[in-house]
Amino acid sequence: MEASLESRLDQLVRRHNELRDALGKAGLSGADFTKLSKEYSELNPIIDGIDAFRQAQEAMQEAAEMAVSGDDPELKAMAEEELQSLREQIPALELRVKLSLLPKDEDDERNAILEIRAGTGGDEAALFAADLFRMYQRYAALRGWRFELLDLSETGIGGFKEATAAITGRDVFARLKFESGVHRVQRVPETEASGRIHTSAATVAVLPEAEEVDIKIDDKDLRIDVFRASGPGGQSVNTTDSAVRLTHLPTGLVVIQQDEKSQHKNKARAMKVLRARLYERERQARDDARAADRKSQVGSGDRSERIRTYNFPQGRVTDHRINLTLYKIDKVMSGEALDEIVEAIMAADQAARLAQAA
Repeated sequence: MEASLESRLDQLVRRHNELRDALGKAGLSGADFTKLSKEYSELNPIIDGIDAFRQAQEAMQEAAEMAVSGDDPELKAMAEEELQSLREQIPALELRVKLSLLPKDEDDERNAILEIRAGTGGDEAALFAADLFRMYQRYAALRGWRFELLDLSETGIGGFKEATAAITGRDVFARLKFESGVHRVQRVPETEASGRIHTSAATVAVLPEAEEVDIKIDDKDLRIDVFRASGPGGQSVNTTDSAVRLTHLPTGLVVIQQDEKSQHKNKARAMKVLRARLYERERQARDDARAADRKSQVGSGDRSERIRTYNFPQGRVTDHRINLTLYKIDKVMSGEALDEIVEAIMAADQAARLAQAA
């Protein structure tokens, strides 16, 4: 391990010890105790990794000395066996330490707002958008996440023009944030008599869910219109003005919610989506200001970037950012194999950031 990194580890161990001693003293105010406790708990897993790595290094040195200088053949053989085992373990322990030192995405632990829109391709694009929405719904169920439909605009043949959901659970945004972008499908539409393969697309946006404390929205910045839910997508079509359209005047962002019969519930859902979109704008601005960081990530998070192709005739799914192809399209669309793609992208992102940090 590099000397500069060893020095960084020493600093962290010292800081961890300082925090432990400080927390053990009487007289800390509630605010100070909370602040120091938070820092201490965040350092704990890093220190555990450092301890495991350094203990393995010490054990390897002892085993190496015993393997060379020992007189007992049996003990020497045991030392050589332990030495080989530790040589295999240490790279993984070192990687664990390096990964723990990478800057954390503060939004990784947040829940997410999922937005899917049909792109180019007419009815076939809308059908594909519906397929993608169901894929994420099944994936959420497999991971034990809560998947709540917020808004849905359907076509007459079962496709989705737009669909929005709130996904709640552990590490939701961390696992789904790389799904943002253009998803392309190649298949023969059911309506295609000649059997010709069509290409169409849908856009996926995964936004970290924002709380009121994260984004303050002044009443004077909002225009609120109410109207009657109607047409495809108005799941609760009724005779009252329950649908809500929020317009954020400073940015021009518009959110429409009409799936609930209650105007109050539709407004609350619309505010949730609006906060997420405004928070995402701020997040994007921060990323733009850290252009070097963005280059170290897999993909830019730009919704116009084509990230993945689903080729049904060949049964394959290809993620273009990491050149990964899986020939199990049915399992991907059912959510079962989506983790293989998600984890490969997360690993590639970690590798890129480690390379930059080196």
